[in-house]
Amino acid sequence: MREDLEILRYTAFTHDPEGGNPAGIVLDAGDLSDAEMLAIAAEVGYSETAFVTGGDDESRTFQVRYFAPTAEVAFCGHVTIATAVVMAQRLGAGPLVFHTPAGEIAVDTGIEDGVLRATLTSVPTRSRPVEEETLDETLTALRWSRDDLDPAFPPHVAFGGNDHLMLAVATRERLADLDYDFDALRSVMTRNGWTTVHLFWRESDLRFHARDPFPVGGVVEDAATGAAAAAFGGYLRVLGTGSDEFTILQGVDMGRPSILKVSIASPDGRSRVSGGAVELPAPSPA
Repeated sequence: MREDLEILRYTAFTHDPEGGNPAGIVLDAGDLSDAEMLAIAAEVGYSETAFVTGGDDESRTFQVRYFAPTAEVAFCGHVTIATAVVMAQRLGAGPLVFHTPAGEIAVDTGIEDGVLRATLTSVPTRSRPVEEETLDETLTALRWSRDDLDPAFPPHVAFGGNDHLMLAVATRERLADLDYDFDALRSVMTRNGWTTVHLFWRESDLRFHARDPFPVGGVVEDAATGAAAAAFGGYLRVLGTGSDEFTILQGVDMGRPSILKVSIASPDGRSRVSGGAVELPAPSPA
């Protein structure tokens, strides 16, 4: 890794360094190659690192790419939130625009209850039922059965910048007991182009608990997945169930609790996902 390259480390969807999903951020990445960005993301080791490859401070518009340790992803919500918080700290609170491989992402930043928060608006969402054979393959990889699922929520593939499989579990206990076949699930996800599998349990229409395996990125599990939260908002909109505003609790079973506030913002199903971010302590020298 280049010694002159500044890599910021934040954790998103929390205000506690012990919570949230860690994110790497490189603000001056315009001269980095794809291979260099991938290598940096692998060395940072977080589920994703954002690379700001260009932009303009005056217009508050920036080009952003996202890399997991083993692959580029089109969109990542928690790193978007963290990057927006960093930009707001440097430029002042207000609107931002990120041009990403998934499309244009508008982000509002502002102070709420004395805390800096960011709210992204996703690209238009969509959702469709998953094929039965693919569902069976996924359940086998998860070491689950159909009896573990909540029949009130049919399994779908939902999009909010990238695709995520939506699987509702019948009990909180089933969600807590996650021990899946990493290679088998990665194979199913790679063949179907999914970024995560969004496993969720409904506590109420206003409160959901979630876990997101992410083996295609080389990560066992995400502590907070803003892209999946956006897709989940679109999924609920298609089902016509629940509330247009709700909270997702994620990362609890990993010991990194995260809070994602979600709302369905417009008729085309764009989701708004909101949270805070805080800087992490610098890593100890090797």
